[in-house]
Amino acid sequence: MISEVTMPSMGADMTEGTIVKWLKTEGDQITRGDKLAEVETDKTVVEMEAYADGLLRKIVVSEGSLVQVGAVIAFIGDADDEVPDVSETSGTAPAPSPTAPPEASKTPDSSAPAASTPAPAPTPVPVQQAAAPAPAPASALASALAPAATGARVKASPIARKIAKEKGFDIAAVPGTGPGGRITKTDVENFTPSPGFAASGGRAPVVLDGSDTPLTSMRQAIARVTVRSKTEAPHYYVTHEIDMSAAMTFRKQLNEALAEVGDRVSVNDLILKALAIALTKYPKWNSSFDGDRLIGHSSINLGVAIALAEGLIVPAVMNVQNMSLVEISRAVRDLGKRARGEGGNLTQAELTQGTFGTSNLGMFGTDTFSAIIVPPNAGIMAVGVVKERPIVRDGEIVVGSIMNATMSADHRVGDGAEAAVFLGEFQKNLENPTRLML
Repeated sequence: MISEVTMPSMGADMTEGTIVKWLKTEGDQITRGDKLAEVETDKTVVEMEAYADGLLRKIVVSEGSLVQVGAVIAFIGDADDEVPDVSETSGTAPAPSPTAPPEASKTPDSSAPAASTPAPAPTPVPVQQAAAPAPAPASALASALAPAATGARVKASPIARKIAKEKGFDIAAVPGTGPGGRITKTDVENFTPSPGFAASGGRAPVVLDGSDTPLTSMRQAIARVTVRSKTEAPHYYVTHEIDMSAAMTFRKQLNEALAEVGDRVSVNDLILKALAIALTKYPKWNSSFDGDRLIGHSSINLGVAIALAEGLIVPAVMNVQNMSLVEISRAVRDLGKRARGEGGNLTQAELTQGTFGTSNLGMFGTDTFSAIIVPPNAGIMAVGVVKERPIVRDGEIVVGSIMNATMSADHRVGDGAEAAVFLGEFQKNLENPTRLML
């Protein structure tokens, strides 16, 4: 039986993708899970997987074509199956040229939500404006900015000089209204520098670029996904202060032991492992809300927020529940490299099958923040910097390594008390790091 291969949705807001490269050719034997093609989305390049067994009978869409999600791009079947006659232009559009605006050459998607299609801008109404004053000649501007010539006597009252100095004005630039052109206190207080006059009396004025910045397709996708998340999922937030002192000592000792084999465990690796253990005990937070039920997941796939020059992506480390700390460390490093285009591409599963999210701004010195849930996850854990602070331990003030963790939770999945219990388990795992080795 012939099977259609369609452009899959590789993200919560993906409506189209570009076939970058076919990894198989017509006539190749295909097994479910094989990598068929490299597909470029708004965010990254993803390896698309096959969902049927058989021969790759026909490739409908050529490399470089922009394809709507759901459009047929190939057929897989047996050698004697009849291949439907599908035009290559069906559901496709030419990819944007490098010089064209990103959105200019895209085919509108009639199935996309109306909110994702910007309404046409209103026609501007002309407004009568006064003619702008002609720019002052360079020589006049220079004389206005420069202090009075050496030896020149500026007539000004002492209080006027004092106020001008406090405001950073060159007293010589203030018009005087007193007898003989004397500059008075009122003159300085009422003085408004002209656009070409620097308040410092000599520094050039600061000019900011007020022009509009067109959004990249990736930034537009991020905007749509975050608006959808905050609109559909009722967020609430629970924060715990975690004593990382034992975890930091544990990490140091572990890294010393791992130095010989070239591995190294980061604080973020400890966080992922602690989170995986907590999700194993409280699997409700590893599910997704779907109307009248919660969709459970048999594996824990932890999304890791990665900041790229183009924007933010949250690919997932798959099956974390079966990984040791060292294996998590290796997987995260590999994920980061591929997210940045080094040594391969992210897979379709990594971009679409995350079950819970993490975000870490500790490397930027951030103490506490709240993250937005990645649909359709039930929550995301946001962690800040590990910082030394005075704490009370056994009745004595000592220096401890403290980290704040904030869980953003979907209220449709669980209530505040449930999130607090879950976050407490996460905290217990980090404050007793031997639990991370079980």
